[in-house]
Amino acid sequence: MSSRNRERRKAKQKARAARGRARAAERTAGQAGGEPHDSASPAGAIDALVAAMLNATLAEDDAAIVTWVEILAEPPGGSMARRLVNQVLAGWFDNLVEDTWERGWQPAEAHRVVSRRAGQAAARLVVDAVAAQMRRYDPATVDERWQAQLRGLGVLAWRDRNDDWLDAWADNEGLDRAQALVEVLFLLKLLAMLPRLGMLCPPPGTTRRDPPPHATPPCANPRTDRGTDPRTLDKVRALLAKAESTGFAEEAEALTAKAQQLMARHSIDDALLAAAAVSPAEPAARRVGIDNPYEVAKASLLDVVATVNRCRAVWAKHLSFSTVVGFEGDLDAVELLYTSLLVQATTAMMRAGSRQDHAGRSRTRSFRQSFLASFAIRIGQRLRIATEQVSEQAAAEAGEGRLLPALAARTGAVRQATEAMFPRIVAQSLRANDSEGWACGRAAADLASLRIRDEVTSESGG
Repeated sequence: MSSRNRERRKAKQKARAARGRARAAERTAGQAGGEPHDSASPAGAIDALVAAMLNATLAEDDAAIVTWVEILAEPPGGSMARRLVNQVLAGWFDNLVEDTWERGWQPAEAHRVVSRRAGQAAARLVVDAVAAQMRRYDPATVDERWQAQLRGLGVLAWRDRNDDWLDAWADNEGLDRAQALVEVLFLLKLLAMLPRLGMLCPPPGTTRRDPPPHATPPCANPRTDRGTDPRTLDKVRALLAKAESTGFAEEAEALTAKAQQLMARHSIDDALLAAAAVSPAEPAARRVGIDNPYEVAKASLLDVVATVNRCRAVWAKHLSFSTVVGFEGDLDAVELLYTSLLVQATTAMMRAGSRQDHAGRSRTRSFRQSFLASFAIRIGQRLRIATEQVSEQAAAEAGEGRLLPALAARTGAVRQATEAMFPRIVAQSLRANDSEGWACGRAAADLASLRIRDEVTSESGG
């Protein structure tokens, strides 16, 4: 079977699965007060029209789509019928968003993929849909990581939709009702066709708040179980923010080095604590967005940052994110350092300007791709040196016989967790074809110094 035929077969299988999810949503969509629509009621008739419109979209039947959109844009019955259409569509969103959570997606990830595939208007609509869907859950049953993502998206209050939500959204986006329905239809299709992911965080409604500190068992260590001490994270964020904003390379060097030292030392301390714990924590995973342009080089930068911090990164190019597997404190370090280095690399790359070849044609893209690729490789080399320096210092304090087995155990646990989550990983090499961009990227990486000098006892001591 040719590769093209295999792709077509996969696309058909995916569409069939999406139709199944759409039919499942159809059975429960538009619920008001927990009661399904009677198929003979006006709401039931509109529900059937929405189902037909979505199936026409999945089948790419343009003529049928136009017909259903025209009917739903101006349904018989005037304003009352329009409000009923809005109610039914809200029910579809509620159920498809919930189904998205059950397939392993998280709010930030859904927003990212919608932004990339459907644009900013649809991204704003999905934020509204998430905010409305969250009204199903008691906030006490929503994981703190989930709550943090919602806050990051601007979901400040979980709210009910009114009957005019679709028209209000359309007015805000400058769309007429038919155009708004087309956008809604595309978003429903996109949500229905999202693939299943690994469940990295408990979906809303399935978790409970942790017990108060006095109820914590004596053997438990909060930092080992939950990641880096928040005070340390705040200090690291402040240091990296200053490194990103300063116009002086030497100051950025000192600030980044200090931040790296704090995170590296905490990682080693966590490993030693875990080795002595009765029930040590298990590896976790996070998904980090990898956006265009130059996504190959960005994914490589994340990979090298993850590797030197005893994590592993697996890139899903078609979904625009990498899954990073590691222990919570190390995952904190990877996210913070990757974000900061990407800002520093991008700033240096833009400062280098555009490029042309001898014939006057633009070679800016190849220059920048090579720039970021070289930056990633050079940063990886320097991070490995920095990690070795910190490890040597810690081994001198704790003893190699205690430290090395602790680090080896965590590395092995991360490897096993990654292989269980991704049994088939394909390695991808990083290529560059612009020698000037490569040299400039290496120079920029050298300026983003990560040398470890003296132990920062004042910060680590709180």
